[in-house]
Formats: sequence, C-alpha cells, structure tokens
Amino acid sequence: MSDTVLKRKSLNVKVSCLQMDIKIGDIDANIEKSVKMINEAADNGAVLIVMPEMANSGYVFNNKEEAMSLAENLDDSKSMRAWSKIAHDRNVYIVSGITELDGYDLFNTAVLIGPDGLIGKYRKLHLWEEEFLWFEPGNLGLPVFHTPIGRIGIVICYDMWFPETFRILTAQGADIVCIPTNWVTIDVLPNDMKNFGPVLAQAAAHCNGIYVAAADRVGKERGMEFPGKSLIVRTAGIPIAGPADDKEQIIYGDCNFAKVRGHGTNKYNSTKKDRRLDVYDEFLGYKTNN
Repeated sequence: MSDTVLKRKSLNVKVSCLQMDIKIGDIDANIEKSVKMINEAADNGAVLIVMPEMANSGYVFNNKEEAMSLAENLDDSKSMRAWSKIAHDRNVYIVSGITELDGYDLFNTAVLIGPDGLIGKYRKLHLWEEEFLWFEPGNLGLPVFHTPIGRIGIVICYDMWFPETFRILTAQGADIVCIPTNWVTIDVLPNDMKNFGPVLAQAAAHCNGIYVAAADRVGKERGMEFPGKSLIVRTAGIPIAGPADDKEQIIYGDCNFAKVRGHGTNKYNSTKKDRRLDVYDEFLGYKTNN
C-alpha cells in the first residue's frame, strides 16, 4: 500500500460535490471541466469528490445509437484515464456517473476511483423513464466499498426513491452514500421545492444515521432542466452543505464517520439497534411460509 494511502486513516473526511453543467455528446469538454473542478476541490482540502450522473456523456439521448456512440468501456475509457490520473496526482477519491458499455449492453454506472485506480463500480438498479430504452437494469447489487477513508456506498438518482437501497447499504456498514444524480425540475412543486431529491437525501441520512452526498447537475439539455440543489447531509438529516442553487459550483462538508459507527439517536435509541429483526430480516425481505 502506498504511503499516500496510509495517511488516509482518519474518520474525518472532507467531502465535496461538483455541481456541473454537462454538455451532451462532448465527452472531451466534460472531462476537461471535471478535472478542473476536481483540482479546485482538492485545493480546498476535499478528499472524497462526488460528480453527477453520466458526467462524461450527458443524459438526454435521441436514440439508442447515440447512447451507444457516447458510452465507454471502462477498460478503454478516456474518462476513466483522466479521472484515475487526477485521483492519483491529488490523492483523492472520486465517485462519478459514467455511461458504460459492456459488450453489447449499456449501463447507467457510477465508478469509485482512488489514488491507485478503480476501486469498484455500481450500476443503477432502478431505471427512469426513457432509460429503459437505452440501459440494462443494474446487475451488481448494492456493494459497499471499504477504503482507507471510510466505507462508501453508491446509488444513482431514482434509486433514492426506494428506501431499501439506503437501508441495505447501512446494514452493510456504509459510512456515507454518494449519489451521482440528474434531478429534474418538477413544475407542479412550489418554487422553493422544484424536486424531492434533497428531501429524500435528508430523510435517508436521518433514518439510517449515515452521511449522504448528492451531486446534481445544472443547466438545460434538449428541453430538460436540471435545478441543481446538490447537498451533503449529516447523520441527523440536517444539511452541512447546500442545498445549492441552480448555478455551477462546488459545495463542501466535513464528515466525521465516527458518528456513523457510534450512532445513537439518544442514550436509549438507535435506528440500527432498534430494528425488529424478529419481524423482518436484516435486508428487509419479509419472512413468509411460502
């Protein structure tokens, strides 16, 4: 193990979310912007850096052929090479969405990259709207990645609408759940609540006693508007950074993962210890006689 990795033993971790305006189809420009923002985050002390969903390619494809043309195989990916280099050079950990090509299959994927390269990947389980036309449903489950800076879980955007995702990651010991996302504006909601993403992030952190870091994008793409509202939430469900506005920016939050590992709501209660495992099993599958 490298000396730089050995230094990352503290449970105090500075997390950042890169709220980016991503250009559909312009992978080179998106990579260049992401590297610039990663450098800025690292200059400001960030160790764990979260980027939006499909940060390499953009999101609103016209057809399957366009999606295929913009997808990257992780073994031969210019995005992965650039992010791996900057992670190594700056001694940081990066979570980013990427449009992944695996054989003939496409996946809405998030990668976790550290100073020594790719640590692991997660494929979005719950596809949203036209994603069903391009992507295969995720087939890697809900892994938790053990790293020198902490235990990291990942979900992507619409996965947040399923509380099981956070509870399963929590049951496996996650300190933080990182969320690359492309939340969209919902016009029927009040002006100060153009999407439910921040509410769900806060609820997940509060109910599970974990940190949550969600990086959304901003701008418009082929008629779809992205409102930003990236945030970092502590274990009590209270934001320590954000929700951000609808401009391109970086937000930061100091996270103490010791609070996760010793979590208790009060001296009597803990949302981990108080689970009724006599009624439901650890991973929420109700036991039946069938």
